[in-house]
Amino acid sequence: MEKEMKFKTSINCGGCVAKVTPLLNNADGIKEWSVDTDNPDKILTVVPNGATQDEVMETVKKAGFKIEPVS
Repeated sequence: MEKEMKFKTSINCGGCVAKVTPLLNNADGIKEWSVDTDNPDKILTVVPNGATQDEVMETVKKAGFKIEPVS
């Protein structure tokens, strides 16, 4: 199984999650994902199934949100 990826994002509310949901759900190579809106960094956790870090970031940027990898 591929290692999960974590990102800091600007996805900060349920409405934002709803906006990004169809893009992440339909993205090739993403098995599952979640956003911790209670975390100050709004951590997006992605379980990839072939998607690269860059592809995940591009998908979230398309929805209009900021995203950066958590190192």
